[in-house]
Formats: sequence, C-alpha cells, structure tokens
Amino acid sequence: MFFDSWYELLRVAVMTTCAYVALIVVVRLSGKRTLAKMNAFDLVVTVALGSTLATILLNRTVSLAEGVLALALLVALQFVSAWAAVRSRRFHRLIKAEPTLLLSDGRLLTGAMARQRVTASEVHQAIRSQGVGAIEDVAAVVLETDGKFSVLPRSQKGSGSSLREVRNPAGAEPDR
Repeated sequence: MFFDSWYELLRVAVMTTCAYVALIVVVRLSGKRTLAKMNAFDLVVTVALGSTLATILLNRTVSLAEGVLALALLVALQFVSAWAAVRSRRFHRLIKAEPTLLLSDGRLLTGAMARQRVTASEVHQAIRSQGVGAIEDVAAVVLETDGKFSVLPRSQKGSGSSLREVRNPAGAEPDR
C-alpha cells in the first residue's frame, strides 16, 4: 500500500522530528566516543542506535517516551562500558578485540591470518591501497579492532613503538 492516512504521515513527521532532537541531545550529552566506531563493539552500538531510531519512527506501538528511553539507555550503557574499559584491563579484554599482526617484515603470518579469517589477497590489497608495490617493503600489516588494515612501510617503521599493543600470536612465525 502506498498511503494509509494523513494521520500516519503526520505521526511519522512529528515522531521523526522529536526523535531526531532527542537523539542529538543524547549523543551530545554522551560525548564523541558514542558514535566513534573505534572497534566492533562501538559499531554494534551505533547500529543498535540506528535500529532503535527506525523503530521509534515507524512502529506505531512504540511511544516516543519508550524510544527515547531506549536510545538513552543504549548511550548510557556504551558510556559505562567505555568508562569501565578504560579503568579495568580485564573488562577491556572482555569487550574489546585486540589488533592482530598479519604480516611481519614482509612475510605473511598465515596462522594469524587463518584465525582472523583473512586471505593473503586481502592483505595484498591493503598493501596496494597504501601505494606500496612490494610486500618486502612492508614492516607490518595489522588487522585493527575496527576491521581495517593498517600498513606500516619499512621506511616509516622507526622504533616500531606503535606496534607495542598489537597481538602477535604466540608462535606466529612468518612464512619463509
């Protein structure tokens, strides 16, 4: 059906406006981190916020107050989780993934790649996208917590201090 009633259209317009204002207020109060998508956990919360907003706008059985409460609770739980993760290493490990080394000194770490379900062609694509023509010119490729690849060319490795927190799987020896 293309059209139910003018009332339904008006309801959607009013609910959208009110829910949008509520979302802006809740997100602004919670801070920049709420929608940062810094890792998979943050991405899930962002998707949940979008889904909740859509439900508020289009589901007649959900009142504005219920929807705004759901948005506020999602944002509050995200805030509490981020706060706890900063203060507790154990909690941080529980909810956050760790970056994983997939290539070291020009050699693929096939064990780490298999555990992360990453193919060699995906690593090569990441290297090419950074303008590097030879795998031997790469010091490291890291699968970050948000699913993106970071490519560190040998010429920019320096001391390698940016790799300190990167998970190097136990016994992960490069292929020769």
